[in-house]
Amino acid sequence: MDNIDRNILFHLQQDAQVPASDLAEKVGCSRTACWRRIKSLEEAGYIKSQVALVDREKIGLPVTVFVNIKTSHHEPDWLDRFAAVVDRFHEITEFYRMSGDVDYLLKVVVPDIAAYDDFYRRLIQSIDLSDVSSNFAMEEIKFTTALPV
Repeated sequence: MDNIDRNILFHLQQDAQVPASDLAEKVGCSRTACWRRIKSLEEAGYIKSQVALVDREKIGLPVTVFVNIKTSHHEPDWLDRFAAVVDRFHEITEFYRMSGDVDYLLKVVVPDIAAYDDFYRRLIQSIDLSDVSSNFAMEEIKFTTALPV
């Protein structure tokens, strides 16, 4: 990966629908070379997919909740079951295994607190958890999907 590839990734993270001719001009190569580089980046797995970023507030999901989970289970089979449970909950947009005091962190988006309460009840009925604590985001100050390339 060279600077042109990094520049291509930078610009595609801003707008994945930019025409190849415009992108080529921005990164300083021909349209054909730019297209070949994009295809190469896709084949090598640098570009995982191209998606539409949806405004969650406009679709009725204004509440973001960070859910801290502690468990006394640390076996691989339990984690596989937990991952399968998490996969069934569309409200969960991110799922991490953590170091430190918390074992897992979930990012959950819901329409309101009542919907979160419903989510919470379904979650704790689905798998054995030692402690679940929730932090409601008051304001989104920065959100980006762009990685620093």
